Amino acid sequence: MNLQILRNHCVDSDRRFASETPRAGPDTKGSASQIHAPVFARMLPPVLSVIAGSADVTSFLGLGLFSAHVTGNLVILTAHLVAREGDAACLALSVPLFILVLGLTRLLVAGLEAHDIGSLRPLLLLQFLMLGGSFILCLPSDHRDPSTRSMVVAGQLSVAAMAVQNALGQLSLRGAPSTAVMTTNLTRFIMDAGGALLGHDPAEKAEARRRANDTWPVIIGFTAGAGLGAACFAAVGPKALVLPAGLALLALVMSLAARPQADSNDCSLRKIQERC
Repeated sequence: MNLQILRNHCVDSDRRFASETPRAGPDTKGSASQIHAPVFARMLPPVLSVIAGSADVTSFLGLGLFSAHVTGNLVILTAHLVAREGDAACLALSVPLFILVLGLTRLLVAGLEAHDIGSLRPLLLLQFLMLGGSFILCLPSDHRDPSTRSMVVAGQLSVAAMAVQNALGQLSLRGAPSTAVMTTNLTRFIMDAGGALLGHDPAEKAEARRRANDTWPVIIGFTAGAGLGAACFAAVGPKALVLPAGLALLALVMSLAARPQADSNDCSLRKIQERC
């Protein structure tokens, strides 16, 4: 009698689990490799924006270029060329390098997707290695001359890391606001805030409010990162790249700690089977 009751309970549990588990379909392809932890999904873009802000200001002050802003590098490069002053080699290398790394990152993600492997963690690892390498190259430097060979390479590694982060935002965090382009984010936030306050369609107002809530933490994060990076640079010089490198490691650890949705479903299934 008890055995029959236990079997009926297990059958009912299986049915409930089956009804709550998303069915495979064209829209869920590769879902096993995507991370759906809500807390992680909300925390990662602000952390990445702090990385971008701190890396950008540190590379500008210590390495003579913006690591996260191709526009800024183009402006400074053009000014140097027109005025015929300063060494523009580092700036001239940064623009094609940024484009090259973006293209290689896209190829890498395509290869990962072909094997049903999520792209977020590999790209976070790659970014950490690049920022860590940039920091290590700055360790033996007791001066702040950005024209030395080690500092030039450190600057290009920093640019490459930010290219990976920009690609990551497009490929692995689709729908999230940019973590490095604050002009776009500020425009988006003001427009969405206005839509939430002045709009007439309740659905459109709710969507605008959601986008605004996603955007403002990134703006605050980038600003805070820039301030922290400047303070660290004033204290230790180019070695302040330890800040974005350390934060990149934090982002990687966060991604490793967050369990994919499919893993959670598998664990639930195993627990039900063990009970039966």
